[in-house]
Amino acid sequence: MSKTAIVTGASRGIGAAIARRLAKEGYQVAINCVNQELADTEGAEVAAQCRALGAEARCYVWNVADFEACGEAVKQIKAEMGSIDVLVNNAGITRDGLLARMSEEAYDAVLSVNLKGVFNMCRHVSGVMMRQKSGRVVNISSVTGLYGNPGQANYAAAKAGIIGLTLTMAKELGPRGITSNAIAPGFVNTAMTEVLPENVKEEMLKAVPLGRMAQPEEIAGAVAFLVSQDASYINGQTIAVDGGMMI
Repeated sequence: MSKTAIVTGASRGIGAAIARRLAKEGYQVAINCVNQELADTEGAEVAAQCRALGAEARCYVWNVADFEACGEAVKQIKAEMGSIDVLVNNAGITRDGLLARMSEEAYDAVLSVNLKGVFNMCRHVSGVMMRQKSGRVVNISSVTGLYGNPGQANYAAAKAGIIGLTLTMAKELGPRGITSNAIAPGFVNTAMTEVLPENVKEEMLKAVPLGRMAQPEEIAGAVAFLVSQDASYINGQTIAVDGGMMI
């Protein structure tokens, strides 16, 4: 039986690249989309790309911020795909603004998806993995969660929280044969960064020794390593994939 990976927020950007890479590695892929419109369009395209690589892939619709919906999705995926061997928590949103002007709604929205969403998924998937006595969890954090960033108090708090959650999971779930690690991307070439003015991009890249943004596939490569047998003794780590931006 093929192993199964759940990738949240997998209809575009980093999540889509992770889904394709895990399909290439031989995993069945459960692609999470937040709504049916995304599932029918971009999600369906990612699923087709995964199937073209020889893997079974299906789109599932649920909001990771909804605890009960996460539980139902995990049950459905387990029933339809047989196992849950890898969980990649990638789903995230931004509601940027300076702290002095940030609304409570903007703060809560980001924490609800970016941090509570990770808890929700880990809470439900951990039971499946503990019964299997095996599993890999990779949480997508950010260099912002390590060093902060002006205008992103909510995002930085959520991404820092992911690191703390990952460390705790590593200690709690490690004895059951489950590894938990995080990846902290730097600047990544996605739809979110494509809309930035060129002068802003140039200023950002001055902080990156490699002088360029990461491609989503480079983040996906780090995920593929962490879920591989080669990383079986790596647990509780946060790997920055940032081109050296934070050295």
